[in-house]
Amino acid sequence: MDTLLHPSTSSMAKRPCPSSAENPMLPSSFSQMDNLLLSFLSLSDSSPPVSLDLSFDRLLESAPSDADQSLLIDRAHNLGSLLLRAANRSARKRASLHNSIAWALPPDLTIKVFSMLDSQSLCYAAATCSMFNKCAMDPLCYANIDLTTVVPKVNNAVVSTMIQRAGKSFRSLKLGIVPGPTSSPGSCQPLVYSIRNSVDVSSFSWNDKKTRQGKESSILTRSCLYPLSGDNGAAGTLLRRLHLYNIERMDNASFCVALAACPSLLDLEIVGLHVELRQTLISVSSNCHLIERLFFESSKTGRDDSLKSPTCVDLVNNCPNISSLSLRGFKLQDYKVRILVKGFRKLKYADFSTSYSISGTFLRNLGSGFGGNLLEVLILRDCMHLKEVEVARFLTAVLAGDFKFLRYLDISNREGLASEGDWYQRSYNSSIIPLKQVLEVRPNICLLAEFPSEGCYIDIDHMFDSDVNSEISLPSQLSSHTSDGSLLMSSSESSYNSDQGSGNEEYQVSGFVIYEESSDEVDFLVV
Repeated sequence: MDTLLHPSTSSMAKRPCPSSAENPMLPSSFSQMDNLLLSFLSLSDSSPPVSLDLSFDRLLESAPSDADQSLLIDRAHNLGSLLLRAANRSARKRASLHNSIAWALPPDLTIKVFSMLDSQSLCYAAATCSMFNKCAMDPLCYANIDLTTVVPKVNNAVVSTMIQRAGKSFRSLKLGIVPGPTSSPGSCQPLVYSIRNSVDVSSFSWNDKKTRQGKESSILTRSCLYPLSGDNGAAGTLLRRLHLYNIERMDNASFCVALAACPSLLDLEIVGLHVELRQTLISVSSNCHLIERLFFESSKTGRDDSLKSPTCVDLVNNCPNISSLSLRGFKLQDYKVRILVKGFRKLKYADFSTSYSISGTFLRNLGSGFGGNLLEVLILRDCMHLKEVEVARFLTAVLAGDFKFLRYLDISNREGLASEGDWYQRSYNSSIIPLKQVLEVRPNICLLAEFPSEGCYIDIDHMFDSDVNSEISLPSQLSSHTSDGSLLMSSSESSYNSDQGSGNEEYQVSGFVIYEESSDEVDFLVV
């Protein structure tokens, strides 16, 4: 003990260490330090601790000065720290060796399992042991990055690090704040979320999250997607799926730059971003020609009326593979919606929930020609201006044989449906809507029609067929389904027509449908 703390020549002479020659059980490669450490660690555990204290006191008393005593104490602290660090490191090595022997899966299958984890669980696994850490650093584990959280925990640096780890395996990125575990992207429940109004993070302070004293902020900024366009857009070129939720500091310019770097994007989901619908669709139309699924929920329900019909036409012509379209919470007129639904020949999923201006006239003759006849899911929940007469006409067309592939329809409205003459007059119990007849003729359709209690409430249990319910997946799953099946044209002659205008009159001229938006803006769409 004296030698370890005060290795002088005289002390070495007085307390010789056992050598390998004296102890043939020791390896010949042992150095003098190895032998000294072995002697120290060979002290009996049954020895009273007071003997160690007395030995150390004697060393201190033998020191000629106070400075020498302080030096001995510091050396004791350092030596103890070094021994503890070495013991911990050796324990980790032994645990990793044990794990590598006991772990049933080879490294390639372990990496495959880790690639199925969300990013937070992957980080937890990487911190378990060095073997898991090595497997978790494989680029395949970061092919599908999910950094969504309930409260802000992720900053720009984390996003950049994850994308760099993914390398050429990068395929998917989910980023932002999701309201809670009960909300799922693609469901009818709104995903728009403001942290300032959240009770779950009532103690959160935006000022507390500002960068200070070199600490990284936990807030994503508008430059969080810069890694997609950096390095000549190498990461963005690989990206197939991009989901962004409630990133309050994102703006139009930064988002459009990110989309410009993603020419291979197939699935785009945007919720609660302060970006304009028209600018976003222009960017998608210009850069993401392969896109198949587009989900956009407005952060300002009913106030974004920026969309113009030329933008709709460009989107239809430049992105013909869209099979799932969701535009929720925007101020959309029927003729613009008709351009989209009629124009996308592969469209199977359409969700225009909480769209302020939709009355339902876009549904007229939709199932009897190209475009719209492949619809499997149609969601018009809480559309304020949706008219009961248009819903009735649509369901009459379904009874007549149109919309042969339709299997999910949601016309629920917390304010009731609008009457034909005055939308302020709400209908809660409409006798002209053939709900029961549709369920009898088309039992494979899941029909949702929930209305306020002050009117009537249609029992949803009677609208689900037990066999059909097992076949119908959630809207979020249906929205991701794509197909290249051939188009079918309904031969039914009972498709409804109406002479009543909706404010968006349509005309037939030489094989073109002309949509009149204003006196100086006329658009054409080939049919």
